[in-house]
Amino acid sequence: MTTPAGRPPRRNQVLSREQIVDAAVALLDAGGEDALTVRALSERLSTGSGAIAYHVGRRDELLDTATETVVTAALAARPARESAAPAEEIRAVALALFDAITEHRWLATRLTLQIVRNPVGPVTVGIFERIGRQVAALGVPRERWFDAASTLVHYILGAVSQNARIEGDTSGIDPDADREQLFGATTAAWRQLDPAEHPFMHAIVDQVTGHDDREQFLTGIGIILDGLTRLR
Repeated sequence: MTTPAGRPPRRNQVLSREQIVDAAVALLDAGGEDALTVRALSERLSTGSGAIAYHVGRRDELLDTATETVVTAALAARPARESAAPAEEIRAVALALFDAITEHRWLATRLTLQIVRNPVGPVTVGIFERIGRQVAALGVPRERWFDAASTLVHYILGAVSQNARIEGDTSGIDPDADREQLFGATTAAWRQLDPAEHPFMHAIVDQVTGHDDREQFLTGIGIILDGLTRLR
């Protein structure tokens, strides 16, 4: 059986929702949101647009589902120790989200949009429930639970977004820039600053190039957790 030139043969096996979402995530990982089109997805799966729409709906719904799938997997992370303390649980889920957004660099934007646009959706509820239970277990007073959980969520999203692809206006930003080259240029420029006017910048300049992003991230989590224990 032949097919028109340029058109892949249709698949014979039944297409599942999971296969569609996995293929969508792969396209997003490879090229960001611009790479995820119905045509590209149809070609990758050797199927028609109708089958995709039947399983996942429109493109926006597919983006939300892809986000939910990746975030849900990250929220399932648990510490190595079975009887971990609440602080360890928070560090585990925070690092899992950090690593997920580092791996899927389109995720930061979609995650933020879901939290803002759909506060009752599974992504928002899942993150707050997973972190909020540990905030309660830390002994934070009930009337401060929302503030405490929100502080952690805002820090996690803000910190990891710095390592993610920036959607929108990226003028002046090279998405493929080498990390060492970037920090090298930054520290070189900071050293040119007047030390009398910028003593702090000169004090930290040698710490920039050698810092580890994950360790820096965990330091921030530790600072917040230390502050939360003072609310008890």
